[in-house]
Amino acid sequence: MGTATITVSDEVKAEFKRFSWVNWSELAREDLLADIQKQELLEQLHKRAKEIVSKSKFTVKDAEFFSEKVKKSMHDDLVKKKLI
Repeated sequence: MGTATITVSDEVKAEFKRFSWVNWSELAREDLLADIQKQELLEQLHKRAKEIVSKSKFTVKDAEFFSEKVKKSMHDDLVKKKLI
Protein backbone atom coordinates (compact mmCIF):
# COMPACT_ATOMS: atom_id res chain seq x y z
CA MET A 1 0.00 0.00 0.00
CA GLY A 2 1.24 3.48 -0.84
CA THR A 3 1.71 6.38 1.52
CA ALA A 4 0.58 9.97 1.12
CA THR A 5 1.65 12.87 3.26
CA ILE A 6 -0.27 16.10 3.73
CA THR A 7 0.78 19.35 5.30
CA VAL A 8 -1.56 21.13 7.71
CA SER A 9 -1.26 24.29 9.75
CA ASP A 10 -0.19 24.15 13.39
CA GLU A 11 -3.78 24.99 14.37
CA VAL A 12 -5.15 22.00 12.47
CA LYS A 13 -2.48 19.74 13.93
CA ALA A 14 -3.49 20.91 17.41
CA GLU A 15 -7.11 20.03 16.64
CA PHE A 16 -5.99 16.58 15.46
CA LYS A 17 -4.25 16.05 18.80
CA ARG A 18 -7.31 17.32 20.65
CA PHE A 19 -9.35 14.50 19.08
CA SER A 20 -6.68 11.85 19.37
CA TRP A 21 -9.15 8.95 19.33
CA VAL A 22 -10.08 9.74 15.71
CA ASN A 23 -8.21 7.70 13.10
CA TRP A 24 -7.44 10.67 10.83
CA SER A 25 -5.66 8.53 8.25
CA GLU A 26 -8.66 6.23 7.86
CA LEU A 27 -11.05 9.17 7.75
CA ALA A 28 -8.97 10.86 5.02
CA ARG A 29 -8.69 7.58 3.08
CA GLU A 30 -12.46 7.06 3.15
CA ASP A 31 -13.10 10.64 2.04
CA LEU A 32 -10.58 10.36 -0.79
CA LEU A 33 -12.13 7.11 -1.99
CA ALA A 34 -15.60 8.66 -1.87
CA ASP A 35 -14.34 11.63 -3.90
CA ILE A 36 -12.79 9.29 -6.46
CA GLN A 37 -16.07 7.40 -6.78
CA LYS A 38 -17.96 10.69 -7.27
CA GLN A 39 -15.51 11.76 -9.97
CA GLU A 40 -15.85 8.41 -11.75
CA LEU A 41 -19.64 8.73 -11.66
CA LEU A 42 -19.46 12.28 -13.02
CA GLU A 43 -17.21 11.09 -15.84
CA GLN A 44 -19.70 8.34 -16.72
CA LEU A 45 -22.60 10.80 -16.65
CA HIS A 46 -20.67 13.30 -18.78
CA LYS A 47 -19.86 10.59 -21.33
CA ARG A 48 -23.51 9.49 -21.46
CA ALA A 49 -24.73 13.10 -21.81
CA LYS A 50 -22.31 13.67 -24.70
CA GLU A 51 -23.63 10.51 -26.41
CA ILE A 52 -27.22 11.72 -26.05
CA VAL A 53 -26.49 15.28 -27.18
CA SER A 54 -24.48 14.09 -30.17
CA LYS A 55 -27.64 12.45 -31.54
CA SER A 56 -29.83 15.52 -30.96
CA LYS A 57 -31.19 17.56 -33.85
CA PHE A 58 -32.08 20.46 -31.56
CA THR A 59 -30.48 23.61 -32.98
CA VAL A 60 -29.55 27.01 -31.61
CA LYS A 61 -32.45 28.40 -33.64
CA ASP A 62 -34.80 25.97 -31.86
CA ALA A 63 -33.43 27.06 -28.48
CA GLU A 64 -33.94 30.73 -29.34
CA PHE A 65 -37.51 30.04 -30.52
CA PHE A 66 -38.46 28.24 -27.30
CA SER A 67 -36.64 30.81 -25.19
CA GLU A 68 -38.77 33.59 -26.65
CA LYS A 69 -41.96 31.56 -26.10
CA VAL A 70 -41.05 30.96 -22.44
CA LYS A 71 -40.15 34.63 -21.88
CA LYS A 72 -43.46 35.77 -23.39
CA SER A 73 -45.42 33.24 -21.36
CA MET A 74 -43.71 34.29 -18.13
CA HIS A 75 -44.24 37.96 -18.96
CA ASP A 76 -47.94 37.39 -19.70
CA ASP A 77 -48.32 35.46 -16.44
CA LEU A 78 -46.71 38.27 -14.42
CA VAL A 79 -48.94 40.87 -16.12
CA LYS A 80 -52.02 38.72 -15.42
CA LYS A 81 -51.02 38.53 -11.74
CA LYS A 82 -50.41 42.30 -11.77
CA LEU A 83 -46.84 41.85 -10.64
CA ILE A 84 -45.53 44.04 -13.44
